[in-house]
Amino acid sequence: MSPLESRNPTVKLLLVVAVSVVTLAVLDPVTLAVLYLLGLAGARWGARVAPGRLLLAQVPFWTFGVGVLLVNALSRPGEVLVTGGPFRVTHEGLMVGAALALRGCVIGVATVAFLASTPPRDLMVSLVRHARLSPRYVYALLAGHRMLAGLPRQWATIRAAQLVRAPLGRRGRPREGWRGLGRSAFALLVASIRASERVALALESRGLSAGPRTVWRPVPLGAGDAALAGGVLGVVALVVAAGAGLA
Repeated sequence: MSPLESRNPTVKLLLVVAVSVVTLAVLDPVTLAVLYLLGLAGARWGARVAPGRLLLAQVPFWTFGVGVLLVNALSRPGEVLVTGGPFRVTHEGLMVGAALALRGCVIGVATVAFLASTPPRDLMVSLVRHARLSPRYVYALLAGHRMLAGLPRQWATIRAAQLVRAPLGRRGRPREGWRGLGRSAFALLVASIRASERVALALESRGLSAGPRTVWRPVPLGAGDAALAGGVLGVVALVVAAGAGLA
């Protein structure tokens, strides 16, 4: 079990929200870069995310960041640094674009660390017991998460069943094309609607909103969670204050 996995999910969720809100008020690329490196370290050693998996998880945020950086660098007015044909790169656009890109990366790496160290079931139990959310909505979210997680396996089953009935081509392989994919998608949609209806009836029959309930394997909330919250918020405040002092 990783150090972050043993901590309370509600506390970690609030920390991710707090760090995201703080980054919205920071427009210094150096400060955001330091927060991003700290976030990578937290995901690697705090959540024990493997290096390859952590690198792969950053690709969507880096892609988004490059797009934001290019749009701002080429479109914002200011001191021109580079010109080439109809394009010009400004200093203000480059700085703002880098800050916005790093802001997305900081929020992204914090989310990766949270998801890698938080089992969905523990999150739902903690939200009910510590955040006082209604079990009716929390367990509905958990059921929706489980259904989404099972969609790839269900899609593979539907595709395999339809390929068995598909006509064969010259090389002996099934021929389906876009129509076959459309039929598979429609079958997946129908199966998902029926499954959601069964889950809704099951949740309603258990009376999730009727009075207090007991919880199997409750998630603890203790001094370690307070230390984690204090440490993360203290480090973030120190980095932001140092960045503001150097600016």
